[in-house]
Amino acid sequence: MDVLKALAEAEPTPFWLADPAAPEPAAALTGPASCDLAVVGGGYTGLWTALRAKERDPSRDVVLVEADVAGGAASGRNGGFCSASLTHGLGNGFARWPGEMLTLERLGRENLGGIEATLGRYGIDAEFERTGELDVATEDWQLAELTELAERARDAGRNLEFLDAGAVRAEVDSPTYRGALWDRDGVALVHPAKLAWGLRRACLEAGVRIFERTPVRAIDDEGRSLRLRTPYGSITAAKVALGTGGFPAPLRRLRHFIAPVYDYALVTEPLTDAQLASVGWRSRAGVGDAGNQFHYYRLTADNRILWGGYDAIYHYGGAVRAELERRPATYALLAEHFFTTFPQLAGLRFSHAWGGVIDTCSRFCAFFGTAHGGRLAYAAGYTGLGVGATRFGADVMLDLLSGEETERTRLAMVGSKPVPFPPEPLRYGAVQLTRWSMARADRREGRRNLWLRALDAIGAGFDS
Repeated sequence: MDVLKALAEAEPTPFWLADPAAPEPAAALTGPASCDLAVVGGGYTGLWTALRAKERDPSRDVVLVEADVAGGAASGRNGGFCSASLTHGLGNGFARWPGEMLTLERLGRENLGGIEATLGRYGIDAEFERTGELDVATEDWQLAELTELAERARDAGRNLEFLDAGAVRAEVDSPTYRGALWDRDGVALVHPAKLAWGLRRACLEAGVRIFERTPVRAIDDEGRSLRLRTPYGSITAAKVALGTGGFPAPLRRLRHFIAPVYDYALVTEPLTDAQLASVGWRSRAGVGDAGNQFHYYRLTADNRILWGGYDAIYHYGGAVRAELERRPATYALLAEHFFTTFPQLAGLRFSHAWGGVIDTCSRFCAFFGTAHGGRLAYAAGYTGLGVGATRFGADVMLDLLSGEETERTRLAMVGSKPVPFPPEPLRYGAVQLTRWSMARADRREGRRNLWLRALDAIGAGFDS
């Protein structure tokens, strides 16, 4: 079929952010302000930090500033997979912190439970569905990797169910499926923007002062306090929590560890009853495939299919610009792959197509740290799996700012840093070589070339 016709009427805006439930933006900061804790960034990291800070100490004066609008960047543009994993999956975690995986998995499950409890406590309707996730093999060579992962999961206290081709196609019917692992309780699906907006409302009700359209230009150390300079004012704060994601941070050292990578997604028009029946999907589980370059997809509350991933793009110099959120060539590639996966849905059209920045780091899961004598803490590098892990990151930052040792701050994951990216032009060349090598590995039954093996050796290798 002509996939371009399926894209002809797609709105170039994020489906989630087009929801009429979007709140009116708060005013920008004008003039001076002061507080106990200043939170920079109105995505999940910042919102969770502000809310958790007020939950720990309701008397704490908290100010949150956001350069655009809360939830308008990655937190309102992602696929809505809210995972218990803090390490971007078991494979990545075992490769880096094998001795901590029992603890990390327990903390991750507690964190996901805490998210669900928070939504209930504050009455946040984020369309939370504890559906689990299917990790599907679309090539025979991927089956052995899934089987090995299921065995290793037991070492981390997890039970992943292996499905053969017939069993997985009974759940979601695609002729491309060879088998799958089903994580039945470790993943929930959410409406990403409604989650951000709900957390924003909860922050306001708890007494957090929020200023939107207020970028922080610089942070000055004034001895006992830090001063955040903004276009029309400034904030003097005893402590600062930084959660700026893939955007340039006012703490320059973070820029060595973050590569802003654009990820793209499509959403279809709602499926008819007949179309949905042709696919099955009674469990409504989220789905990701087991390739190095992988797709992720899920049903929305009104039975559209969100389809994203695969073609992640890094621009020279770490460019982050609004026009880079639209990439017709990637939309066409994603649409082609969609109809290869679901040929029975030929004729279905896409209603929305968009992109957004992911804060990628070389270990593919969050890293943490402090600056300015422990008065500033940061969490960054979630690499696309931050919907759930940002709440954990918020708690880590608050622990670090308190100066008290906790179970979280004792983790090697928290105390270590990823391998920094090289400066340009080496950074751009390394990213492009890695993308080419990953695509080549997928074509060669998963065999990793010398470049990927070298990245593995220094702790910067990626395996989805």
